Amino acid sequence: MLSRNQILAPPVFASLAGLTGAMLHFAGALKSTQAVAALPFDITLLALLVLLGLLPLLLLGRGWWLSAGLGPPLAACGLFWAWWVLAAAWSPWSAGVADRLPEVVLAGPLMLAMGLLIGAEPAARRVFAAAAIWLGVFVAASIAWGLATDAVVLGGQVGADPARVRVQYQVAGLAIACAAGLAALRATSARGWRLLFWLSVLLGLGVGVLLPGGRAAFLALAATVALAPALRWVLQGRLLPALAWLGFVALGGLAGLGLLLLDPERADKLATLERLFRPQGGADSAREILWAEAWRLGGVAGLGPGGFPPAIGVGQDRGLHPHNHAVEALVEGGAVGLLLWCAGFGGAVLFTLARMRRVAPERAAMIAALTLPIAMTAMVSTDLGNRMVWFALGLALSLGLEARDV
Repeated sequence: MLSRNQILAPPVFASLAGLTGAMLHFAGALKSTQAVAALPFDITLLALLVLLGLLPLLLLGRGWWLSAGLGPPLAACGLFWAWWVLAAAWSPWSAGVADRLPEVVLAGPLMLAMGLLIGAEPAARRVFAAAAIWLGVFVAASIAWGLATDAVVLGGQVGADPARVRVQYQVAGLAIACAAGLAALRATSARGWRLLFWLSVLLGLGVGVLLPGGRAAFLALAATVALAPALRWVLQGRLLPALAWLGFVALGGLAGLGLLLLDPERADKLATLERLFRPQGGADSAREILWAEAWRLGGVAGLGPGGFPPAIGVGQDRGLHPHNHAVEALVEGGAVGLLLWCAGFGGAVLFTLARMRRVAPERAAMIAALTLPIAMTAMVSTDLGNRMVWFALGLALSLGLEARDV
């Protein structure tokens, strides 16, 4: 029987924090499944409350080392949040301020801190990655089953079709893409039947990402599956396996798409392919218009939180945000906001790239697999209040934080 000290050991708390953190990070995707949608409680709130209770325990009994390089991007993020509070004073949409400001200046720092701690603690990071794989598999399988039984609807307004579960295809695709990148890491380090198992999981996730309809998630999956294992080999000084894997993924992906397109009728039933290869080539003219208007209206100080929809004459439609993290920083925070965003997020990218050679290659590759899909999606979708982006930023910066035994 375990003693009390063993039960309350920090690794137990770290593992629970990793599992709960994965549930919080991918809660939007989980809500796209019938099983989670039928729960009588909000999984996001539950995971948040549990994680808030676990994080202080996670800190106990550990020594924490911080890289000095964390200072500039964290300082920039702090100034970014402070500027958003100030910019609320001139926003033309008071309801938008009340709705959006807490997501940026309250949830943003909290999510960043959670990602920072979970990414730095070895047990939490390991469990988080394992949970991310199986949550992605669960989401893909649930959506496939839901489509087969006509129990889910892709996108649409919340509650518009009470008889079917609404699939949030962007976040569902992100969960699948992150899981695929991590599965690729497992596959490329496995041997024998384990190799076949992980390749099968990877193939299933590749098919699964074609179901929800997210083009960005599909491209993110392809990029992450190719780059995460290659990055690990490069950091190990093994260039030949890295190049071979990149070629294998490229040829395998093209061959798979070719086989699917041999049957156009079946390919049209795959929402992602249908959106990617529609007659207009997948172009999204509405997004281009939103970007152009945002660049025109940004100015020096910006429109303030939630100020973009009223400024372009669509009233209080939150869904018509610029669909680009940097462009939204410009239009809501002006040139000042964009500068601080570049210092925070751009500085985090530079810091992460510099730190990758100073940590274990497996850790660097794992963080890349978890953050690259979010980074790619943030540039074509989502908004500044999206908690996944801030959590991923914390995961990236976690390469500059070390949890050590004391």
